[in-house]
Amino acid sequence: MKQKFDVTGMTCSACSAHVEKAVSKVEGVRAVTVNLLSNNMAVEYDEAAVDAPQIIHAVEDAGYGASVHSAQPARQAQKPVDHVQEEISNMRFRLVVSFLFMIPLMYVSMAGLPLPHWLHGNANAVSFAFTQFLLTLPILYVNRKYYKVGFKTLFKGSPNMDSLIAIGSTAAMVYGIIAIYMIGYGLGHGDSEMVSRYSMDLYFESAAMILALITLGKYLETRSKGKTSEAITKLMDLAPKTALVERGGTEIEIPVEEVAVGDMVIVKPGQSIPVDGEIAEGSSAVDESALTGESIPVEKHPGDRVIAATINKSGWFKFRATKVGGDTTLAQIIALVEDAANSKAPIAKLADKVSGIFVPVVIGIAVLAAAAWLVAGYSVEFALSTGIAVLVISCPCALGLATPVAIMVGTGKGAENGILIKSAEALETAHTINTVVLDKTGTITEGKPRVTDLVTAPGVEEDLLLSAAASIEKPSEHPLALRRRLPVGFCSAA
Repeated sequence: MKQKFDVTGMTCSACSAHVEKAVSKVEGVRAVTVNLLSNNMAVEYDEAAVDAPQIIHAVEDAGYGASVHSAQPARQAQKPVDHVQEEISNMRFRLVVSFLFMIPLMYVSMAGLPLPHWLHGNANAVSFAFTQFLLTLPILYVNRKYYKVGFKTLFKGSPNMDSLIAIGSTAAMVYGIIAIYMIGYGLGHGDSEMVSRYSMDLYFESAAMILALITLGKYLETRSKGKTSEAITKLMDLAPKTALVERGGTEIEIPVEEVAVGDMVIVKPGQSIPVDGEIAEGSSAVDESALTGESIPVEKHPGDRVIAATINKSGWFKFRATKVGGDTTLAQIIALVEDAANSKAPIAKLADKVSGIFVPVVIGIAVLAAAAWLVAGYSVEFALSTGIAVLVISCPCALGLATPVAIMVGTGKGAENGILIKSAEALETAHTINTVVLDKTGTITEGKPRVTDLVTAPGVEEDLLLSAAASIEKPSEHPLALRRRLPVGFCSAA
């Protein structure tokens, strides 16, 4: 059985790699793929050996949250977008607060800039340090998620990018607080050298800068998620929200997800077809261009098949529903696009393997770097700043996000233009294509037939010919009659 799960708490490729590793160890799991960008996981497993709650438990033991993914009907297509917009709004708020307090903090902490008298000189060193501490607290509070996730995964033995941020900024804050006490001690004992040294060695601005810049990156990342999900949402929006069905000899309008196989569905001119089915009565021309690429509406008669989300252009007809919900052609196309976005290209799998060991190695290097400078005789302040620098600059964000973002953008843009990409591997190998073979010219034309040239017989005036053609065509409901383009001033049926 193959099932999809939603995973919460992942922030970098180290997270996705650890979740994947934890679930793959569960007995009965055959294959697992975790997608960082869409925060979900596809698991193929033996139902006789393991079930969904056990898989969820394995994810929770790894320090993350999980739940069974619920497929959403077409009418709820807006909900994922609302969720993304809510996340973007939250990130924007955090970003604004972070920079609102970081800018004055940076001004106060930068040596040489003019300051108020109560922040200047050794006599006001405590005010100078404490002001920076107070300006840092709001930044820490709005970005507390890094600490919750970072320390949780660290204690679970699966440190991630948030762990690096949490350790680095916490170390800077702890040292800054110690410095405040040392400044107070120096003032109390008349040690001006100590006061001056610790006044210049405050690291509150470093902690604030770490959080503010990481939040900026996360905000841009979240915006990219919102943009890349728009293509799938547009596909979902093709389907109508309601359907007109005949039950017990009465026509009633019901939500599209309540349509059942076998229901007789009525479609009037200009309406979208709600589900897949077979025409039982009536005939019409149906515009299938959104799904098939056919530029001209297709004539439909009793016995012909109709597809959900296509548009009835002219006549009235009644059809019997044969596929509803997730079985419709549109739903399968959406699932194909989502699966392609969630699949992993070979290069993404390589990035996951690297990032899985990257964070623990970085933490080890940071500790060794700080210890080495201490052994070499340098001050605790210098050694600590070196360790913090190693932690902060080594966050593997791009390593795990660049490839999935590129894949989701590629598959999303393809869907917008009617191109369905079956897998990330196919997208990655597309650069090797040197020949493209098309089955018909209609696939690559504009899809809007129009009159481009007019050739008349000798002695026949163009205006007279156009007038006669327009008069004959005016009562016609043929798709070409509705699409023709005549010069201004002539009768048109369009």
